[in-house]
Amino acid sequence: QVRLVESGGGLVQAGASLRLSCVASERTPSRSATGWFRQAGAKEREWLAAVSWSGGSKYYADSVKGRFTISRDIAKNTVYLEMNNLKPEDTALYICAEGKMLTLTKIDYEDWGQGTQVTVSA
Repeated sequence: QVRLVESGGGLVQAGASLRLSCVASERTPSRSATGWFRQAGAKEREWLAAVSWSGGSKYYADSVKGRFTISRDIAKNTVYLEMNNLKPEDTALYICAEGKMLTLTKIDYEDWGQGTQVTVSA
């Protein structure tokens, strides 16, 4: 089982940027992918973005496309989520997950991190 640890969250004002990190305990195997999700209170968990094991393929939810960027540093076993122009509605617990990839829209997420809190004030 892969251990995933997120960091980089915090309290920021609207319009600010943050970069979240997701460090894996081991290298992401081929034909796998890493995704970012968020959960705001009792709301349903929302998928945000995914990146393939090579970093070459990326996919975004419409709600964050153009504001959020996902990337992978293979040497550091780390996936990043760069978030720009943050809004109060982006306030949530941000969680990364990893799993086997059929396509970037069909990933069997098996390993999950604990999350990092992002709070955006108006």
